[in-house]
Parts: sequence; structure tokens; C-alpha cells
Amino acid sequence: MSHSFVKNHMHVVFSTKDREKIIPKHIQPELWSYIAGICKNQGMAPIAIGGIDDHAHALLHVPPTITVAKAVMLLKANSSRWMSENVKQFKWQDGYAAFGVSVSNTAAVANYIRNQESHHKKISFEDEYLALLRKHGVEFDPKYVFA
Repeated sequence: MSHSFVKNHMHVVFSTKDREKIIPKHIQPELWSYIAGICKNQGMAPIAIGGIDDHAHALLHVPPTITVAKAVMLLKANSSRWMSENVKQFKWQDGYAAFGVSVSNTAAVANYIRNQESHHKKISFEDEYLALLRKHGVEFDPKYVFA
């Protein structure tokens, strides 16, 4: 086979430092657009970017030349810098979660990301995060997830 074919959709979730509610609602659309721009500039394809005041979700296609860890580092470092320069001193939490998404489930995950505000009227970020880890079969010790 002379060609390589890859479709690597990832759903990435990361929170603000100490899960502080510091992303103002009026800035969120601009921040999500900025994160989409980071994706494009780094050769990733953004499918859906969203979140609320204490965390972000990104559904993106990660090319085979970029590791998931590198992709998340690029998103967090550049968006943190933008927030600090344009809004106020800002940091993301060190960790993140990332899950592979099949092409058949991409639309559902994108819709989930775009509807974060209504979703979080029913469930906290902490409960959402733990549910995502469980849903994807990630083993974890609950006392260390948010440490």
C-alpha cells in the first residue's frame, strides 16, 4: 500500500486552573473561535469548540503527524496566552481528557459540545467529567482526578 489514510477525531476536555469560573460569557465565542484558529494554524481540523465559564471541549481531527498530547498543549498554551493578553491573567488546569470519536458519532459529539450551556444547567463539570471517563472506560482513582 503506497498511501496512508487516517481519520483521527478526538474529543478533548480541559478545565480552567482550579476549575475557577473565569471565562466570561461574553468572551466565550471569541475564545472558542480563537481555539479553532489555533487548530487550523497547526494543521488540525476543528469540528466543534465550546464550553462554559470553567472548561472547554474541542472536537477536532488530529493529523497523524501530531500527537494528542502535542495538540492539547498547543491549544492550551496559545489560548491561555490570548486570554492573558486580551482579558485577564489566565491559566488552564495541567491535565486533560481525550477520547477517540468514530465518524458515525461525530455529529452527536459536536452537538453535545455546542450545547454546553444548557447541558450544564443539569450537571456540574465535575460530574460530567467523571461520567465521560466512565463512559470511555478510563480507569481512575476519583480522589486524584481533580487534585
